[in-house]
Amino acid sequence: MIGKQMNANTKIDKDDRVQFSITELAEEFGVTSRTIRFYEDKGLVNPEREGTTRIYSRKDRGRLKIILRGRRLGFSLQDIKKMLDMYSPKGEPTGQLTFTLQKCEEQLEKLIAQRTDINEAISELEDGIAQLREHLASSDSAADGCKKTIA
Repeated sequence: MIGKQMNANTKIDKDDRVQFSITELAEEFGVTSRTIRFYEDKGLVNPEREGTTRIYSRKDRGRLKIILRGRRLGFSLQDIKKMLDMYSPKGEPTGQLTFTLQKCEEQLEKLIAQRTDINEAISELEDGIAQLREHLASSDSAADGCKKTIA
């Protein structure tokens, strides 16, 4: 931000930053600080410490982004950890990519099966609702006829 005047409304490009607080990351990703500490306890992120303050690096931020995406897609924390731990900037990524591809294909199969189940449940509910409405409509007509006969 050299040469720029900063104020309270100045947006900081997070990709240019090298350190983040737990509060900043929680706000950015829409999670609680407790969630981030949970991932830390599981060994998924490893912030530095200044006293009791956690200082997260760009690497931690990137890992957190991958963790949250993986959770949203339904991956287990164990699988996410393995995917992250297999990464090496110096090594050949074939093992990591192969494992990740396998897990993605497995998860896609699960989600497709779930979608089929959900579509069947929706269809059953729609049919049931239509039958209930039809029954109620015919009951109202029969009830109206009885009222006219009685009155």
